[in-house]
Amino acid sequence: MPRKLSSIAPDWWDYTTIDDELVRDAAALTPQKIAKLSRPGFKVVFYDTLEDFYLAEALEYIDAWRQSTPDNPVGICGPIGPTEQLPLVARIVNALGLDVRAGHFWGMDEWVIGDTEASPTHPLSFEKADRELCFNRIEKKLRMPDANLHFPKADTREYRASWNTGVRCAVMQGGQGDVKHWAFNDPFRRKGKYKDAPPTPEEYRKLTTRVVDLHPLTIAQNARTSGGGNISLVPTRAVTVGSAETWQAEKVSIWHAGNHDNPFGQRLTTLMIAKGIADSAVPMSILADHPNVQFNFYRSGLGTCDVEMH
Repeated sequence: MPRKLSSIAPDWWDYTTIDDELVRDAAALTPQKIAKLSRPGFKVVFYDTLEDFYLAEALEYIDAWRQSTPDNPVGICGPIGPTEQLPLVARIVNALGLDVRAGHFWGMDEWVIGDTEASPTHPLSFEKADRELCFNRIEKKLRMPDANLHFPKADTREYRASWNTGVRCAVMQGGQGDVKHWAFNDPFRRKGKYKDAPPTPEEYRKLTTRVVDLHPLTIAQNARTSGGGNISLVPTRAVTVGSAETWQAEKVSIWHAGNHDNPFGQRLTTLMIAKGIADSAVPMSILADHPNVQFNFYRSGLGTCDVEMH
């Protein structure tokens, strides 16, 4: 039976093309049921306050960098959405006098404008945000050198190589977008060999860091969360860390504060990963096969899927 056309963008694959029964099952999940979806390799954690939520996220940086030595370097791959953890990371490092010079950091993604990545002076630059919110706030005597900061570029060769230099990635953090991506691992366009079916999970897991066209939902979301709703401000292409690099991370930690994806989306990917249902139209579900995934929820940000007119 042919897959449905997207309700949002008929020329693309996305979560509106999946089975209706799966949609109903996800929408019916209560927080109590979600908490019971943990299984070996997939852990669900709830936080009752935003302070606890973002502190826990920041401490993943600290835990990774404390493991790092010059002989056995360790790093973390981190997101821009959310960003609230970043100033906390710098504050903790400075307060403890923690020497993180041996630590490493990979940025997850960056906008691409024309044929090159957005400059760190661009107002929406992810590198700019990472530096201004975190790394520039760490005392110079404690801070890792620029050589240990790996930001993806449109020419991906140097960034991809940085994943194979003997630096262990203890954790890859991420948020979840409206289109159910981590980083900018968006669904594919519905064309060519993928006109009638999206890439198989096996194909999607082989994707490396690459430049991608962004799904219309992703563009609209970033306008909403970062550009005051000004869609024309948001680039339509980006460079993203791939599944191949994601599988090099010992742990994938996804943070759901309720700002970047909605109540239904948070439920859908949780259910799919818990049940081992991988479908590249819902990119986050590809993590169903990763051996160590943790979903972190701010309880009040989970909301409900009840119909309510506004």
